[in-house]
Amino acid sequence: MKQRLLSILFLFLPLFLTAQEHSVARQWNDVLLEAIRNDFARPTVHARNLFHSSMMMYDIWATFDEDAETYFLGKTVDGFTCPFDGFPRTTGVSEARDVAISYAMFRLLNHRFQNSPGRDESLPLFARLFSELGHDQNFVSVDYVDGNAAAFGNFIAENVIEFGMQDGANEINDYANKTYFNFNFPIAPELSTNPFLFDPNRWQPLTFEIFIDQSGNQIPGGAPDFLSPEWGIVTPFALTENDLTIHERNGTDWWVYYDPEKPPYIDVENGGPETEQYQWGFSLVSLWSAHLDPADGVMWDISPASIGNIDIEDFPTDFADYPDFFSTIEGGDISKGHALNPRTGQPYEPQMVPRADYARVLAEFWADGPDSETPPGHWFTLLNYVSDHPLFEKRYKGKGEILEDLEWDVKAYLTMGGAVHDAAIAAWGIKGWYDYLRPISAIRFMAEQGQSSDPNLPSYNIAGIPLHEGLIELIKEGDPLAGDNNENVGKIKLYAWRGPDYIEDPGSDLAGVGWIMGTQWWPYQRPTFVTPPFAGYVSGHSTFSRAAAEVMTALTGDEFFPGGLGEFVAKKNEFLVFEEGPSQDVVLQWATYRDASDQTSLSRIWGGIHPPADDIPGRIIGEKIGVQAFKFAEQYFNDLSTSTENIVANQPTKLFPNPIKNGELITIEGQFGRAEVQVELVDFTGKIITTKSVVSQEKQLQVGFSTIDLPQGFYLLKVTGSGINLGYKLQID
Repeated sequence: MKQRLLSILFLFLPLFLTAQEHSVARQWNDVLLEAIRNDFARPTVHARNLFHSSMMMYDIWATFDEDAETYFLGKTVDGFTCPFDGFPRTTGVSEARDVAISYAMFRLLNHRFQNSPGRDESLPLFARLFSELGHDQNFVSVDYVDGNAAAFGNFIAENVIEFGMQDGANEINDYANKTYFNFNFPIAPELSTNPFLFDPNRWQPLTFEIFIDQSGNQIPGGAPDFLSPEWGIVTPFALTENDLTIHERNGTDWWVYYDPEKPPYIDVENGGPETEQYQWGFSLVSLWSAHLDPADGVMWDISPASIGNIDIEDFPTDFADYPDFFSTIEGGDISKGHALNPRTGQPYEPQMVPRADYARVLAEFWADGPDSETPPGHWFTLLNYVSDHPLFEKRYKGKGEILEDLEWDVKAYLTMGGAVHDAAIAAWGIKGWYDYLRPISAIRFMAEQGQSSDPNLPSYNIAGIPLHEGLIELIKEGDPLAGDNNENVGKIKLYAWRGPDYIEDPGSDLAGVGWIMGTQWWPYQRPTFVTPPFAGYVSGHSTFSRAAAEVMTALTGDEFFPGGLGEFVAKKNEFLVFEEGPSQDVVLQWATYRDASDQTSLSRIWGGIHPPADDIPGRIIGEKIGVQAFKFAEQYFNDLSTSTENIVANQPTKLFPNPIKNGELITIEGQFGRAEVQVELVDFTGKIITTKSVVSQEKQLQVGFSTIDLPQGFYLLKVTGSGINLGYKLQID
């Protein structure tokens, strides 16, 4: 019987020999991750669960901290106001925090998972932890004015639950779609024809007798709906209106943050460069499918000496340049590898494994299949692993004093939760608007049209698939695939993973690679799943992973894993789920968080889930989101107005009103004299919103921004001039 270790993301034997003491926030995060594993595989929903729980625990911690500021308590977030005038400190701070966090998490998680398919496992798990921590499930009061920490926890949970009912996720209707409908009719993967792909640039659902999602939940037969196509309207964390484009289709607005513009579309009548980019990208997925048999004898060094170390500047920004980044035939990318482990000063030890084992383990490991916690949860597991590592010190951004466990956890969770939540909103907003198809539809479609390489050969079609000798060819007479009456002569055959028909016993059978009909190509996935039930462009895995990697890098102050190396062991013939393998132990290794992110992206190509066009824009958007979320979260950790140097001729200054209404005039009093000063309004992602030149009066200057529609939130107002260097945190209601 196969043993899966996905609930422990990385395997360092010394790390897990003894149980560790964790903060109350970490304990509740652990049970949340377990509940996600027991729930439907809904990356958007669980990114939101992780964020809402994280900001709730952070706010409770911040309530008792003199420097920190709350995000939700006492604030208005996207039109929802959570009233809060402070908590009377009648008990010890540490105890009050722990009690409030437990009551808040218990109430929120029971609410969010009450209808989960795994509720019979998850709800008792919540109750057991709650009881072990010494709390009473029957206490439901929200009246905290007398300093009752349990009531305080119930109060914030109640408000987060109410906030979630109006944040655009449509939680009240179990996150159902409101207006989206699929343009193409479903395809049955076991069939070799696809008459219902009316538009080869639009997403196509799949239909099953039995559908089992990536968390192993069996769902009644039929075609699963597109998951969260309208998620772009959900209230974000750090995303702003400046990042937003609103499109319109069929009378519905589609909200798209960091719009990457359209992917390559195929023109079935005229062809052209964009058509060739479409054909190259989707055919590459078929070509890489030929790598999935360890019998081919190809060996790779998969250590950080050979893999990783790609700079953001190396990502192509034009689809025409993608063939220079990806190795079309051999697989992989332009990784340079790392000459030395910077923490040990020694070279990374080579690890030679079959390329097929590496590709298959990647596809399975990063797919977040049965027993896993979806991509956003996967990165929380990674964060917890790093926090526990014996070589890691919990210093914020790698500097200053070592933080107590609870402070580290709530700050880390807020930044990570905000990043993955924004990544879900951005990626699924793009998915819903561009509605781009998956490789199973595109590859089968092109193969059904014929070949697009040579007008002088049979079956030429401008919308066909490009030929590659030994990998994508025409069927000739005498070919085993020709058919009894040569009915398949002239059709397309692919040298690829042969699919689930060649597997009877997943514990002992290996499908291998061989020649198959092009119209019967399969992703490297289970036959009861095949491909995720939502559009491909852009890759959620790429967006989540790059955003999370940027948070990990900023949070720890180090791009490298502790000790310069992260690892996961996939044991021989124990790790793979739907076929035998790997053929030997495979140790996935990463030097940096970004290396792990980049490996995630490649896994989706080998898994048959994404072409390169889905991948790279997701990485680029994820990088922006991760940096933005971290900078935005950072404003709440300290009162920036006290840490920003205010100097005006050695005289104190005063700004009012603060907060202000949008367009309201701001007055700053001090000893200015008459001088021209520069005023900059900067958001907390570091973006300069506007710059103005203002002439000050003797004892004050005034400035307004009435011509700009500013979203509610916090900004930094900078005033500079001769002898003047001012900085204020400004709130706009």
